Amino acid sequence: MRLNVIAPGGVIYDEDVDYITISSKNNGDFAIMHDHAPVISTIDVGYLKMVKDNNHIFTVIINAVLEQRENIINVIAQEAHVGLNKDSALEHLNEVRKERLEENRRRTMDFLKAERELKKSIKDAKASKR
Repeated sequence: MRLNVIAPGGVIYDEDVDYITISSKNNGDFAIMHDHAPVISTIDVGYLKMVKDNNHIFTVIINAVLEQRENIINVIAQEAHVGLNKDSALEHLNEVRKERLEENRRRTMDFLKAERELKKSIKDAKASKR
C-alpha cells in the first residue's frame, strides 16, 4: 500500500507500507490493511502508526482527512510530524508549535511598534502644519 501524508509545509511521508493503525481522539482506533474497503475519515488529534517490514514509524496528526482507496492512503493534515515513536513525534510537534508561537509573538510586537511609530509620525506631521 502507498501512504502519502501531506501538511502545509509539504510532503511528510510518501512510501509503501504493510499496514497502518490510526488513533484519533474522537474516532477511536482502526487499522487499514492491504485491499481494505474504501475509507474516508477525519483525525482530530491522534497519530498514524506505519508498519513496514516489522519497523514502526509514528506520525502525530492534528486535524486531518484520511482517504483510502485502491491501496493508496492519502492524509492531508493541518499539522503532522514523524518520529520513531509517539513520544518523539509529539515532542517534535510541540517544539515546532512553540517556535511558531514565538515567531507570531515577535511579529505582533514588530507590528505594534511600527503602528506606534506611524501614529507618532502622523501626529508630528499634523503638528508641523499649524
